Amino acid sequence: MSEVEAPRMFIPKLLSLKQCRELEFVHKSSSTVGYRANVFSTTLSHLIATNSSHLILPFISIRERLKEKLEEFFKCEYELFVEFTALISWSKGASIGWHTDDNRPYLKQRHFSAVCYLNTHSKDFSGGFFHFQDGEPNSIVPKAGDALMYTADQRNIHSVDEITEGERLTLALWFSRDGSHDEDMKLISLLSQHLLHMNIADSHLPLPASSNMYWFSQNQASENQFGFNICWARLHVLGYDIYISHDSICLSDVSELLVKPVRLVRGNELLDQEFVNIMHALQVVHFYCWKGSTLQVNVSNIDPKVLKVTEEQREKIIGLNSVLLNDDDFASRVFYSMPSEEIGCICFDWSRIVAAIAAWEDYASKLTKKIHLQLPYWRQQESIYSVQLDE
Repeated sequence: MSEVEAPRMFIPKLLSLKQCRELEFVHKSSSTVGYRANVFSTTLSHLIATNSSHLILPFISIRERLKEKLEEFFKCEYELFVEFTALISWSKGASIGWHTDDNRPYLKQRHFSAVCYLNTHSKDFSGGFFHFQDGEPNSIVPKAGDALMYTADQRNIHSVDEITEGERLTLALWFSRDGSHDEDMKLISLLSQHLLHMNIADSHLPLPASSNMYWFSQNQASENQFGFNICWARLHVLGYDIYISHDSICLSDVSELLVKPVRLVRGNELLDQEFVNIMHALQVVHFYCWKGSTLQVNVSNIDPKVLKVTEEQREKIIGLNSVLLNDDDFASRVFYSMPSEEIGCICFDWSRIVAAIAAWEDYASKLTKKIHLQLPYWRQQESIYSVQLDE
């Protein structure tokens, strides 16, 4: 084994802005509570478990490129394995002091770390600078597309400043020399269980996990504490509410609410189109945020059926809101987005939302077909990689 003396490498613009925006869409439509206060995460295993397996495809080429760069820079004369992959966002109040990435007995298999920044300091969030305790580069100002790689040991003690505004989003990967910690083996097993006997037509419709994975509070030890449901809150801060028409639902059972068909509400208007569940609605809305400007050319022939919200419906919406959050201001503070002209949701139009439903369906269906075609190759090679398929 041979490694270069410098234990870290900074690569500007490793990811394109298109890749950053796609991963932002994946995270904001799928994230759960994270591993520390004010942190949210989306793992590949979670995407598979929630019937969103197709959303792991945007990660594959990036993982391969990072692994290649690491092996080249650190002159690895051995095979590296991806130990863990996650999208991680840090909201207001999140920070971490000096540490190494292998600082727990159960993390000793982590030999290298990689962080890709998916949004930009001062534009999307404030605070959140990355610092090394010594050596160069000493401090990193996050910028969308930039990547940082370093050894996970004592040579790279580092910290992250507190986020003071907005949401800082990264793609984080850890690599190991130990093949027994290969993430791909576990993911292929999960994919096989979820996809082999599933109808392709239905395998892109998301299914929420247990409700406690989406309940965020200042004290994460109890889901009854002051807080909110993440799926609902991410819709709410964009100006949407949800309406569930079923009379038999129990409002106190959040797990039941998460899997019921919903309709989108904005102000006093209700879109008369049903989504399979709240996560389906959330994915479509964030797909619209991602692709909104490109959908404008397709809306001229769309006539969305929009109804005025009745008093009875308004009471149900208020009842739902009271269960899914304790305080409106709290959700807004946590998921506050700094103003940006590039945010597609600023120019709202129900026609564009309806266009986004069809565009999301097409996007998800194409990825789903690809993953079904690629899975046999992954199983054979026991590795998740970019498979070149004949069109």
